[in-house]
Amino acid sequence: MSATHIHATVRATHATPPRARSRGVRFAQPSIAALPKTSTTRCPGLSSRGALRGDDALAASILGGSTATRATHLTSRKPTVVVAAAGGASQTAKGRMCVAISGASGFVGSRLVAKLLAGGHEVRVLTRDVNAARMALRGSMTGGNVTFVSPEKWAAAIPGCTGVVNLAGEPISTRWNPAIKAEIMASRIKATKRIADAIAACEPDRRPGVLVNASAIGFYGTSETRTFDEEAPAGGDYLSKVCQAWEATAEEVERTCDGATRVVVLRLGIVLDRDGGALGKMLPTFQIFAGGPMGDGAQWFSWVHREDAVGIVVESLTNPEMRGPVNVTAPNPVRMGEMCAALGRTLGRPSWLPVPDFAIQALLGEGATVVLQGQKVAPNAALKAGYKFKYKRIDDALQNILR
Repeated sequence: MSATHIHATVRATHATPPRARSRGVRFAQPSIAALPKTSTTRCPGLSSRGALRGDDALAASILGGSTATRATHLTSRKPTVVVAAAGGASQTAKGRMCVAISGASGFVGSRLVAKLLAGGHEVRVLTRDVNAARMALRGSMTGGNVTFVSPEKWAAAIPGCTGVVNLAGEPISTRWNPAIKAEIMASRIKATKRIADAIAACEPDRRPGVLVNASAIGFYGTSETRTFDEEAPAGGDYLSKVCQAWEATAEEVERTCDGATRVVVLRLGIVLDRDGGALGKMLPTFQIFAGGPMGDGAQWFSWVHREDAVGIVVESLTNPEMRGPVNVTAPNPVRMGEMCAALGRTLGRPSWLPVPDFAIQALLGEGATVVLQGQKVAPNAALKAGYKFKYKRIDDALQNILR
């Protein structure tokens, strides 16, 4: 969560995301056995061995390895979509990936799905609710192969994947109480452990080569004076403890798999784009000339354009130099007041109406410290691994997003 996730809530103004469009997507029937037959083909992905397409191979495995009944293969403009009833995985041809993703319908995950499919890769969506995920991702599926897998089948869908991306976690932009805090922790640990156990149980020749697991810059705690790179120690507040437990669960994969599965932990900053996240909630107040920072505006705002956030996920999947913690923030963080001033300049609106501390504290209670304090974070690991940021400065990012 970022400080600005609360901005529109405090002002009682909410942005409405654009309605997803289908773009000609067709969905397979839930019963895979009822799908029509197609001829066999080589799968776009990891191995040169003859195999079914990714979703076809999954369907065949579900049916006990038979190739007699398979999912329909549509054209590149109409993705094949399968609701998995059981497991299996594909082998893919060189240069192509098969990626399992949890949290795929979220702000970062949905754009990641679109980018992978546009690149000709196969995606397996690990989801708690197949129908909800399928609807949420309709606008992201413009081509390629997509499989939706419910939790009890995750372990069967992960073998044979190139990599796994875990972005799942209960939102934290709410007033905390003991039950909500327990759910914030449990939702992250449970999904991560399910994935870690599935990777560990894979046969060595079908084990994913990389696990890319989300975390957050809240790992470091907050400070107005320190700069945190990946070598900085963990903080001591509640969200830091959540991140520490989350990361430790993911990192266990390296030990259980004897280093065969590379683990990348993405400490996500404040992800910016027009149609969601922090910026999506800030825009309405600025558009009605009521924008301004929260608190005194001196807290650090370590941001990243959504395109770069997705780019770092893909870099983590493909670049063996990416390993361990990686800060997903732009190289030039700003303070909250600077961010709001830049947003005002881009929109041609003033940034003059701050949200006072007491209003945020009344809304969030204990969670207000996350909004009123921040951290200055440096993306040293991504830069060292060779990632080239498209948007290094806040003005350039906002210009791209809003004009």
